Amino acid sequence: MTDSNFGRQLAKRYKIMDTIGQGSMGRVYLAEDLLLGGVPVAVKFLSHALLNQKMRERFLREAMTCALLGQKSIHVVRVTDYGVTEDETPFYVMEYLEGESLGRAIQPQPLPVPRFLGLVRQICLGLQAAHNGIVLKNKVVPIIHRDIKPSNILVTLDPTLGELVKLLDFGIAKLMQSELDQTSSFMGTLAYASPEQMEGRELDIRSDIYSLGVVMYQMLSGYLPVRPETNTFGGWYKAHHEYPPLPLSKLDNTENVPKLLEDLIQSCLQKAREARPQTVGQIIDELKPLDSRFGTGFQVSQRISTTLSKLPLTKRARPSEVTTDSAEDRLCRLQLWPQNKPIAEIVFPHIITASHEKLLTLWVMLPKAQIQQRATNTRYNNFICTMSPHPMILWLTALYGGAMGARWLPCYLDLKQQQQQQLTWQLAEAGSYRLLFFAKESPHGCELVRQLNIAPAQRKLLKEWVTLGRTTPSVGPAQASKDLLKRELNQNLKTKILMNFESMYSESHPGGDLSLEF
Repeated sequence: MTDSNFGRQLAKRYKIMDTIGQGSMGRVYLAEDLLLGGVPVAVKFLSHALLNQKMRERFLREAMTCALLGQKSIHVVRVTDYGVTEDETPFYVMEYLEGESLGRAIQPQPLPVPRFLGLVRQICLGLQAAHNGIVLKNKVVPIIHRDIKPSNILVTLDPTLGELVKLLDFGIAKLMQSELDQTSSFMGTLAYASPEQMEGRELDIRSDIYSLGVVMYQMLSGYLPVRPETNTFGGWYKAHHEYPPLPLSKLDNTENVPKLLEDLIQSCLQKAREARPQTVGQIIDELKPLDSRFGTGFQVSQRISTTLSKLPLTKRARPSEVTTDSAEDRLCRLQLWPQNKPIAEIVFPHIITASHEKLLTLWVMLPKAQIQQRATNTRYNNFICTMSPHPMILWLTALYGGAMGARWLPCYLDLKQQQQQQLTWQLAEAGSYRLLFFAKESPHGCELVRQLNIAPAQRKLLKEWVTLGRTTPSVGPAQASKDLLKRELNQNLKTKILMNFESMYSESHPGGDLSLEF
């Protein structure tokens, strides 16, 4: 039977196209945002079976909660609009996310520790944002999700972050305000509910921590930590209250789980909430030694490898190697090496302002002989980014000359610094930049100018990174992200780029630009 909502248009803007799934309070649809040229969005309706004033208020609270949390954390699904249909059915509009639930990700086998750490850290960051609360009537109100389980955790692929985790379905979330009506009835999912949740007791953030412990155990083993004698409320009540979780070390295929991680999960699964970690922040701190050993590098490496395997190097139309004489190039050749910069082989970006226009340039100092050798080299540029622990872009320019190999010219853009945000945005807008060479032996004047273009899809990514960087919280020092990107460049990216350079160099003569085409 065809859904009567298909083809329906909401608020003269959102056209319903297909069914996505079912949430705790209603059905979710794929829709097109006609105002934005058909951009896909997700629309959630309150179920007709729940159309009463109390459920309308709860539905509105879910929309408001996700809207405010989505501004604080990229790990919570973002709500962008809310409305009521002509037949008085409430709906709200969310970002449309393509991916798979965590439940599917851990089938048919559990996750390896590096991937586990990358996903769990993001789950924790989303939960931490909820527990830290939203501002209502000038008061900070903590939020308990109450239904943390694999099907409410979505794993998407993001070109910036690699695997990106989003928490879904705050339909039964509780805002910790004394003036709100509280219920003593059970709400949640039996297999993931804390002992106090099974009792219908007043909950706090430690209930979510117990549910998170169940999820973490399942991610590493494929099993639930406790299993009831019967799949009933009574069976689960007894299991959560009386059955101790079987240690991970006693299960098959979990021999590589570090003891520190097993102890952390066991602490989250304690029956008494006083014995669990008291905040998600404590869990994040406990994971840091493991994350630095296994996790973050794995995530960036995975992202780069995926990108390079899907996006082969392609040669662009080769420009003339005769030095041009445009006004911009003449202006570049008049530039003098800054007095506050050392006479050394360094690379840095600079914006030249002239006639109310901004010219984006990258300045490099090399020995004069190298500049002459590299004058006709094939040129390459690429941008990679990490948002964690600190939003940072690696802007890589490379010169390749066959037998003489590659010369790497990396620099880094801090997306938490306004000036570098602006520079990145202007790079995307301009779509090109000029490379200015200065000789160490005669450092004051510019020796050579070369122009490099930026692939259209990378220009789009640069803008997305700036936007994301402005709102993504820094959870560590900028130097840590710089070191991470530098390590990935040296250990992985250079090898892959050289393979493409050598392949293309053998097929054509040197010169021109190379770039990753999307």
